[in-house]
Amino acid sequence: MWQRSVCVGLLALALGYLCVLGPELPPAALRQLSASLLGTLRRARSLEARTVAAWQAAIVRPARGWARVAVGVNACVDVVLSGVKLLEALGLEPRDGKNHAVLSSGQDLGEAFTHFMERGAAAERFFSDAAAFRDIARTASEHPAAQLYVGGNAALIGQKLATNPDLKILLCGPVGPRLHELLDDNVVVPPESMQERDEFHLILEYQAGEEWGQVRAPTANRFIFSHDLSNGALNMLEVFVSSLDEFQPDLVVLSGLHMMEGQSKDARQRRLMEAVASISDIPTDIPIHLELASMTDQDFMSNIMHQVFPLVNSIGLNEQELLFLTQAASGPHASLGSWSGIPDVGVVSDILFWILKEHGKAAERASDLTRIHFHTLAYHILATVDGHWGNQAAAVAAGARAAGTQACATDTIDTSRVLLKAPREFLTSHTEAPAKISLNPDEPVVHWHREGISFHFTPVLVCKDPVRTVGLGDAISAEGLLYSEAYPQ
Repeated sequence: MWQRSVCVGLLALALGYLCVLGPELPPAALRQLSASLLGTLRRARSLEARTVAAWQAAIVRPARGWARVAVGVNACVDVVLSGVKLLEALGLEPRDGKNHAVLSSGQDLGEAFTHFMERGAAAERFFSDAAAFRDIARTASEHPAAQLYVGGNAALIGQKLATNPDLKILLCGPVGPRLHELLDDNVVVPPESMQERDEFHLILEYQAGEEWGQVRAPTANRFIFSHDLSNGALNMLEVFVSSLDEFQPDLVVLSGLHMMEGQSKDARQRRLMEAVASISDIPTDIPIHLELASMTDQDFMSNIMHQVFPLVNSIGLNEQELLFLTQAASGPHASLGSWSGIPDVGVVSDILFWILKEHGKAAERASDLTRIHFHTLAYHILATVDGHWGNQAAAVAAGARAAGTQACATDTIDTSRVLLKAPREFLTSHTEAPAKISLNPDEPVVHWHREGISFHFTPVLVCKDPVRTVGLGDAISAEGLLYSEAYPQ
């Protein structure tokens, strides 16, 4: 670090001498020397500082932004604490990891937490035993290190959007008294959406390098679980849709479908069909964004893809959800069991392309899907069908910037606290003749095109010591939507 500082100082001194000697040098020589020294000075800055400076220039507001955004339908209070501390408080011993689709005991919790901590991956699970969950939730909420926050994808997205004073936000979900206290004053909650008791979700965080028994976390992340029946049944969906007539939003954000996994298969399918009918009632001139979350049932994921995707204009998802989606529908790279390290950009690009080509808007298909915001720890990609969305270079950069600021809990990116971890070179596909791209921190938003679909890529500046990982995906999607412009069709 000190070598770079010395280099910058010497270059600045050289530029000062140029200013003094300028009148004695030929103009062409002065211009060449100045350009060379300025270029060297620019390159002497850190990769992170150069990326931030380039983002600042790229992040501009859309010509036509949103004024009123309606968000629903999952909301809760998040109890956030160290997963290792909770497992110790529960008296659980370290065990081998195991991926339980549904949790029914403290032992299941310990095994599932270990499984995902070992991989540094995020996950969300339903806890089926109500009494056992209440005991665990009481232990968690009373722990001295526990913190309580707004929770649920819808409430988190609404809370993030509400920080913009020009926006009016409607939130529908099961809002209890404690959650109502935590919400921003700019968030309107319909009276029909209020309930007497809050729904609690437990967010078990772990830091990079943290240990539990023989397991050492490769990256920071979180494991979420709950016994949430209100959100699990999408109880507020009809209230949400009926509220739109009065609120008159110009954007709808929908989330919470993943919460239905805790129901029986028949009940879940019946409720999904009711949800499809309700979503179909939303006027088609209002763009709808669907935020996905961790799921384990491939049939249910396939049903959502075939029945809900055609009704929405945009979706947001992370690397676990993207891989699960292609596995559930036998898409490209479906044989890939899991990601190894940073997800391969070409593989991600192939799956995004397939979703929009096979399930997105087309002349021969009744679908409105035209946009996907993919986010992973090291980078983001926005994929859009041409002619439907604008300002996406700014949107993807804004989403990446939000990841860096929220993880570090800073208003602006502190370049001493973040690292550029994205691949410096990558291929744009593994199923067609690809382009090979070298990442330039001075131009960090990369664009490529494939059969009527545009891709915008940018790295993320990853927080070295994250303060809070929960809600990052929701903040990212909210910020990306804030800077996006939907073209009237």
